[in-house]
Amino acid sequence: MTAQREWFEKDYYKVLGVSETATAKEITRAYRKLARELHPDANPGDEAAEERFKEISAAYDVVGDEAKRKEYDEVRRLGPMGGMGFGGPGGGSGSGPGPGAGGAPFGFDGGDLGDILGGLFGRRGRPGGGASRGPGPQRGADLEAELHLPFREAVTGVTTSLHLTSDAACSTCHGSGAKPGTVPTTCGQCQGRGVLDDNQGLFSFSTPCANCGGTGTVVTDPCPTCRGAGVERRAREVKVRIPAGVDDGQRIRLKGRGGAGRHGGPAGDLFVLVHVDPDPVFGRDGTNLTITVPVTFTEAALGTNLTVPTLDGSTVTLKLPGGTPSGKVMRVRGRGVETKKTTGDLLVTVQVAVPDTLTDEQRQAVEALAAVFPDTPRTHLGV
Repeated sequence: MTAQREWFEKDYYKVLGVSETATAKEITRAYRKLARELHPDANPGDEAAEERFKEISAAYDVVGDEAKRKEYDEVRRLGPMGGMGFGGPGGGSGSGPGPGAGGAPFGFDGGDLGDILGGLFGRRGRPGGGASRGPGPQRGADLEAELHLPFREAVTGVTTSLHLTSDAACSTCHGSGAKPGTVPTTCGQCQGRGVLDDNQGLFSFSTPCANCGGTGTVVTDPCPTCRGAGVERRAREVKVRIPAGVDDGQRIRLKGRGGAGRHGGPAGDLFVLVHVDPDPVFGRDGTNLTITVPVTFTEAALGTNLTVPTLDGSTVTLKLPGGTPSGKVMRVRGRGVETKKTTGDLLVTVQVAVPDTLTDEQRQAVEALAAVFPDTPRTHLGV
């Protein structure tokens, strides 16, 4: 965090009307009270209130943040000269006066200088002191697995198992890395912090502790199974609850079911890519189920009661009116895919079945029917 010139010129505690020893809750309470009073919506056209609102917002942005507040207090304690050109009376920020004029050498501010020194020495530094965190606990890797589901299980939901081979907490030491009966000890070199500080006056550089690798602990008697790593690669079974209505190609995130973390870090996530097998009877359109039901010419022409299966094994009866054309879609409400948010419908498409072959008797009957229907249905095409 680079200190700003205003940090020396403005007392943010005074702006908010609190003491320098105020707690975080007291600061937040004071800010909210002032924000309600000075908000532009509550003071339309009042420029003074608007400027005051901006001022308290800027103050709370600094002292309302724990890390920024710590640096603000430290920079104000050191004063403008200790800030090495962060700004202040007689000095500018960024491209202010050169060496000896109260500004940063060659126009650099403290943040620039800290970044440059950190890059040169392979360390991280920040103005105002304080240590940056070392490696410490590491989050486990995110994993992805594929799952093939029958159509009906995808619609209704199912609890199943996935078999993976991945990093998992060591079955012998349960992730501690230490031999059973022993525990990791606090690193004596960094006192469990994982980093070592090198104070350079205004700046404090920190590097990962070489003794413990930045973890803060040392395993003196490693686990024979994982050799101190705390994780091992092995086959494992993961129980998965697939919600009702999952669709083909959908990815489901299982938080914390991925690769094991290291040094006490959290596990990664498991992403399950779902493949849904087609069904010989039903199809799907969003949350609607679809089905095609063949009918004879006489059923379509004269009308009939049509029995239609549903996905749960029951049936529904639809009244097919006479003169129903092939391709007509009929809707059965509430018999589709049921999810937490909604339930779809069953869409029934009527399809007139045309026989592939005819017996002599059937052919004579069809020819007799054609004789009593001499008009062509294609008259409107003009051909």
